Amino acid sequence: MPDESVAKNLSESITRTLPFLRRYARAASGSQQRGDEWVRLCAEVAVRQPELIAKAADTKLGVFKLFHSLQQPFGGLERHVSDAESVSGRLKESLTDMAPLQRQVLLLTVLEGFTVANAAEILGIDVETAERGLEEARKELQRVASVRVLVIEDEAIIALDVADIVRNAGHEVVGIAATEKAAVELARKHSPHLVLADIQLRGADSGISAVNEIMGAMSIPVIFVTGFPERLLTGKRVEPAFVISKPFDPDLLRAAIAQALHTVSI
Repeated sequence: MPDESVAKNLSESITRTLPFLRRYARAASGSQQRGDEWVRLCAEVAVRQPELIAKAADTKLGVFKLFHSLQQPFGGLERHVSDAESVSGRLKESLTDMAPLQRQVLLLTVLEGFTVANAAEILGIDVETAERGLEEARKELQRVASVRVLVIEDEAIIALDVADIVRNAGHEVVGIAATEKAAVELARKHSPHLVLADIQLRGADSGISAVNEIMGAMSIPVIFVTGFPERLLTGKRVEPAFVISKPFDPDLLRAAIAQALHTVSI
Protein backbone atom coordinates (compact mmCIF):
# COMPACT_ATOMS: atom_id res chain seq x y z
CA MET A 1 0.00 0.00 0.00
CA PRO A 2 2.75 2.56 0.75
CA ASP A 3 4.22 1.87 -2.69
CA GLU A 4 0.84 2.54 -4.32
CA SER A 5 0.52 5.79 -2.41
CA VAL A 6 4.00 6.91 -3.48
CA ALA A 7 3.25 6.00 -7.10
CA LYS A 8 -0.04 7.92 -6.99
CA ASN A 9 1.62 11.01 -5.53
CA LEU A 10 4.35 10.87 -8.16
CA SER A 11 1.78 10.50 -10.94
CA GLU A 12 -0.12 13.53 -9.65
CA SER A 13 3.09 15.55 -9.44
CA ILE A 14 3.96 14.65 -13.03
CA THR A 15 0.48 15.69 -14.18
CA ARG A 16 0.85 19.07 -12.45
CA THR A 17 4.18 19.61 -14.22
CA LEU A 18 2.94 18.87 -17.75
CA PRO A 19 1.36 22.30 -18.46
CA PHE A 20 4.70 23.98 -17.78
CA LEU A 21 6.54 21.41 -19.88
CA ARG A 22 4.08 22.18 -22.71
CA ARG A 23 4.82 25.89 -22.31
CA TYR A 24 8.55 25.26 -22.56
CA ALA A 25 8.29 22.80 -25.46
CA ARG A 26 6.02 25.11 -27.45
CA ALA A 27 8.25 28.11 -26.83
CA ALA A 28 11.39 26.20 -27.81
CA SER A 29 9.85 24.77 -30.99
CA GLY A 30 7.52 27.65 -31.88
CA SER A 31 4.74 25.15 -32.46
CA GLN A 32 1.93 23.81 -30.30
CA GLN A 33 1.75 20.63 -32.38
CA ARG A 34 5.47 19.82 -32.34
CA GLY A 35 5.93 20.84 -28.71
CA ASP A 36 2.94 18.83 -27.52
CA GLU A 37 4.07 15.75 -29.47
CA TRP A 38 7.32 15.74 -27.48
CA VAL A 39 5.44 16.26 -24.23
CA ARG A 40 3.15 13.30 -24.98
CA LEU A 41 6.17 11.09 -25.58
CA CYS A 42 7.74 12.24 -22.33
CA ALA A 43 4.49 11.66 -20.39
CA GLU A 44 4.15 8.13 -21.79
CA VAL A 45 7.69 7.23 -20.77
CA ALA A 46 7.24 8.80 -17.33
CA VAL A 47 4.07 6.77 -16.71
CA ARG A 48 5.70 3.50 -17.78
CA GLN A 49 9.02 4.14 -16.06
CA PRO A 50 8.31 6.42 -13.07
CA GLU A 51 11.63 5.44 -11.51
CA LEU A 52 13.29 7.73 -14.07
CA ILE A 53 11.54 10.67 -12.42
CA ALA A 54 11.68 9.48 -8.82
CA LYS A 55 15.49 9.72 -8.74
CA ALA A 56 15.45 13.50 -9.29
CA ALA A 57 15.58 16.08 -6.50
CA ASP A 58 12.04 17.18 -7.41
CA THR A 59 9.42 16.11 -9.94
CA LYS A 60 9.61 19.13 -12.24
CA LEU A 61 13.37 18.81 -12.53
CA GLY A 62 13.03 15.09 -13.21
CA VAL A 63 10.36 15.55 -15.89
CA PHE A 64 12.33 18.23 -17.73
CA LYS A 65 15.50 16.14 -17.52
CA LEU A 66 13.68 13.13 -18.96
CA PHE A 67 12.19 15.34 -21.67
CA HIS A 68 15.63 16.39 -22.90
CA SER A 69 17.18 12.94 -22.54
CA LEU A 70 14.50 11.58 -24.92
CA GLN A 71 15.49 14.05 -27.61
CA GLN A 72 19.10 12.90 -27.79
CA PRO A 73 18.41 9.62 -29.64
CA PHE A 74 15.31 10.81 -31.53
CA GLY A 75 16.25 14.29 -32.71
CA GLY A 76 16.02 17.83 -31.40
CA LEU A 77 13.11 20.00 -30.46
CA GLU A 78 14.21 22.94 -32.58
CA ARG A 79 12.26 23.46 -35.77
CA HIS A 80 14.49 23.83 -38.81
CA VAL A 81 13.08 26.58 -41.00
CA SER A 82 13.95 26.62 -44.68
CA ASP A 83 14.71 29.84 -46.52
CA ALA A 84 11.34 29.56 -48.23
CA GLU A 85 9.54 29.45 -44.88
CA SER A 86 11.59 31.90 -42.89
CA VAL A 87 11.27 35.65 -42.50
CA SER A 88 12.17 37.85 -45.41
CA GLY A 89 14.14 41.01 -46.09
CA ARG A 90 15.74 42.94 -43.25
CA LEU A 91 14.07 40.82 -40.56
CA LYS A 92 15.48 37.60 -41.99
CA GLU A 93 18.97 39.07 -42.03
CA SER A 94 18.76 40.67 -38.59
CA LEU A 95 16.91 38.22 -36.34
CA THR A 96 18.93 36.55 -33.63
CA ASP A 97 20.92 33.50 -34.61
CA MET A 98 20.97 32.13 -31.09
CA ALA A 99 22.25 28.55 -30.86
CA PRO A 100 19.79 25.90 -29.58
CA LEU A 101 21.76 25.37 -26.36
CA GLN A 102 21.76 29.09 -25.56
CA ARG A 103 18.05 29.28 -26.28
CA GLN A 104 17.28 26.29 -24.07
CA VAL A 105 19.26 27.62 -21.11
CA LEU A 106 17.55 30.99 -21.50
CA LEU A 107 14.05 29.50 -21.61
CA LEU A 108 14.70 27.08 -18.74
CA THR A 109 15.92 29.86 -16.47
CA VAL A 110 13.87 32.88 -17.53
CA LEU A 111 10.61 31.20 -18.59
CA GLU A 112 10.51 28.20 -16.25
CA GLY A 113 12.42 29.60 -13.29
CA PHE A 114 15.11 26.92 -13.00
CA THR A 115 18.49 27.86 -11.57
CA VAL A 116 21.46 27.71 -13.93
CA ALA A 117 22.64 24.59 -12.09
CA ASN A 118 19.24 22.95 -12.63
CA ALA A 119 19.29 23.92 -16.31
CA ALA A 120 22.75 22.36 -16.65
CA GLU A 121 21.48 19.12 -15.09
CA ILE A 122 18.43 19.06 -17.36
CA LEU A 123 20.53 19.57 -20.49
CA GLY A 124 23.32 17.23 -19.40
CA ILE A 125 26.04 19.87 -19.45
CA ASP A 126 28.31 21.38 -16.81
CA VAL A 127 27.32 24.54 -14.94
CA GLU A 128 30.11 26.57 -16.51
CA THR A 129 28.83 25.77 -20.00
CA ALA A 130 25.28 26.66 -18.94
CA GLU A 131 26.39 29.99 -17.46
CA ARG A 132 28.32 30.81 -20.62
CA GLY A 133 25.31 29.86 -22.74
CA LEU A 134 22.99 32.09 -20.69
CA GLU A 135 25.39 35.02 -20.94
CA GLU A 136 25.67 34.59 -24.71
CA ALA A 137 21.88 34.28 -25.00
CA ARG A 138 21.34 37.54 -23.15
CA LYS A 139 23.79 39.27 -25.51
CA GLU A 140 21.97 37.86 -28.53
CA LEU A 141 18.69 39.30 -27.25
CA GLN A 142 20.11 42.76 -27.85
CA ARG A 143 20.69 41.91 -31.51
CA VAL A 144 17.10 41.12 -32.44
CA ALA A 145 15.93 43.45 -35.19
CA SER A 146 13.46 46.16 -34.33
CA VAL A 147 9.90 45.06 -35.12
CA ARG A 148 6.42 46.56 -34.83
CA VAL A 149 4.51 45.27 -31.79
CA LEU A 150 0.81 45.64 -30.98
CA VAL A 151 -0.07 45.43 -27.27
CA ILE A 152 -3.57 44.26 -26.29
CA GLU A 153 -4.07 45.01 -22.58
CA ASP A 154 -6.92 46.72 -20.74
CA GLU A 155 -5.09 47.57 -17.50
CA ALA A 156 -3.40 50.91 -18.16
CA ILE A 157 -0.48 50.51 -15.75
CA ILE A 158 0.38 47.04 -17.02
CA ALA A 159 0.01 48.18 -20.63
CA LEU A 160 2.44 51.04 -20.11
CA ASP A 161 4.93 48.72 -18.35
CA VAL A 162 4.74 46.24 -21.23
CA ALA A 163 5.16 49.03 -23.77
CA ASP A 164 8.25 50.32 -21.94
CA ILE A 165 9.81 46.84 -21.89
CA VAL A 166 9.10 46.40 -25.60
CA ARG A 167 10.66 49.78 -26.44
CA ASN A 168 13.66 49.16 -24.19
CA ALA A 169 14.22 45.92 -26.08
CA GLY A 170 14.58 47.99 -29.24
CA HIS A 171 11.13 47.46 -30.73
CA GLU A 172 8.38 49.86 -31.83
CA VAL A 173 4.96 49.84 -30.13
CA VAL A 174 2.44 50.63 -32.86
CA GLY A 175 -0.45 50.88 -30.43
CA ILE A 176 -2.07 49.76 -27.17
CA ALA A 177 -5.61 48.37 -27.42
CA ALA A 178 -7.95 47.84 -24.47
CA THR A 179 -10.80 46.31 -26.48
CA GLU A 180 -11.27 43.75 -29.26
CA LYS A 181 -12.47 46.44 -31.70
CA ALA A 182 -9.49 48.72 -31.05
CA ALA A 183 -7.06 45.80 -31.40
CA VAL A 184 -8.44 44.76 -34.78
CA GLU A 185 -8.44 48.36 -36.06
CA LEU A 186 -4.84 48.97 -34.94
CA ALA A 187 -3.70 45.70 -36.51
CA ARG A 188 -5.30 46.61 -39.84
CA LYS A 189 -3.77 50.09 -39.73
CA HIS A 190 -0.20 49.19 -38.71
CA SER A 191 0.33 45.53 -39.82
CA PRO A 192 2.40 44.63 -36.73
CA HIS A 193 5.09 41.96 -36.83
CA LEU A 194 4.05 40.59 -33.43
CA VAL A 195 1.10 40.81 -31.00
CA LEU A 196 1.31 40.77 -27.20
CA ALA A 197 -2.16 40.02 -25.86
CA ASP A 198 -3.73 39.67 -22.45
CA ILE A 199 -6.27 36.83 -22.34
CA GLN A 200 -9.07 38.61 -20.49
CA LEU A 201 -10.09 42.15 -21.36
CA ARG A 202 -12.85 44.34 -19.92
CA GLY A 203 -16.40 43.03 -19.86
CA ALA A 204 -17.05 40.32 -22.41
CA ASP A 205 -14.06 41.26 -24.56
CA SER A 206 -11.36 38.64 -25.02
CA GLY A 207 -7.76 38.91 -26.15
CA ILE A 208 -8.10 35.50 -27.75
CA SER A 209 -11.10 36.61 -29.83
CA ALA A 210 -9.26 39.75 -30.92
CA VAL A 211 -6.22 37.72 -31.96
CA ASN A 212 -8.38 35.20 -33.87
CA GLU A 213 -9.89 38.04 -35.91
CA ILE A 214 -6.47 39.59 -36.53
CA MET A 215 -5.04 36.24 -37.59
CA GLY A 216 -7.82 35.92 -40.16
CA ALA A 217 -6.21 38.77 -42.06
CA MET A 218 -2.49 38.23 -41.37
CA SER A 219 -0.16 35.52 -40.10
CA ILE A 220 2.02 36.82 -37.28
CA PRO A 221 3.42 35.44 -34.01
CA VAL A 222 1.37 36.06 -30.88
CA ILE A 223 2.45 35.98 -27.24
CA PHE A 224 -0.37 35.58 -24.73
CA VAL A 225 0.00 37.00 -21.24
CA THR A 226 -2.12 35.54 -18.42
CA GLY A 227 -2.21 35.05 -14.69
CA PHE A 228 -3.40 31.48 -15.24
CA PRO A 229 -1.14 29.84 -17.86
CA GLU A 230 -2.32 26.31 -17.01
CA ARG A 231 -5.68 27.10 -18.62
CA LEU A 232 -3.99 27.56 -22.00
CA LEU A 233 -1.61 24.61 -21.69
CA THR A 234 -3.95 21.61 -21.52
CA GLY A 235 -2.94 20.06 -24.84
CA LYS A 236 -6.62 19.23 -25.50
CA ARG A 237 -7.42 21.88 -28.12
CA VAL A 238 -5.82 24.50 -30.36
CA GLU A 239 -3.78 26.62 -27.95
CA PRO A 240 -1.06 29.29 -28.19
CA ALA A 241 2.57 28.39 -28.79
CA PHE A 242 3.75 31.29 -26.62
CA VAL A 243 2.29 31.84 -23.15
CA ILE A 244 3.91 33.85 -20.35
CA SER A 245 2.66 34.38 -16.81
CA LYS A 246 1.76 37.54 -14.95
CA PRO A 247 3.63 39.07 -13.27
CA PHE A 248 6.73 38.80 -15.46
CA ASP A 249 10.13 40.39 -15.50
CA PRO A 250 11.63 42.29 -18.46
CA ASP A 251 14.03 39.47 -19.35
CA LEU A 252 11.13 37.03 -19.71
CA LEU A 253 9.27 39.30 -22.12
CA ARG A 254 12.41 40.05 -24.14
CA ALA A 255 13.17 36.33 -24.38
CA ALA A 256 9.62 35.50 -25.43
CA ILE A 257 9.67 38.16 -28.15
CA ALA A 258 13.02 36.98 -29.49
CA GLN A 259 11.93 33.35 -29.49
CA ALA A 260 8.57 34.08 -31.12
CA LEU A 261 10.25 36.06 -33.90
CA HIS A 262 12.87 33.35 -34.40
CA THR A 263 10.51 30.40 -34.70
CA VAL A 264 7.46 31.84 -36.45
CA SER A 265 7.41 32.95 -40.07
CA ILE A 266 6.52 36.60 -40.66
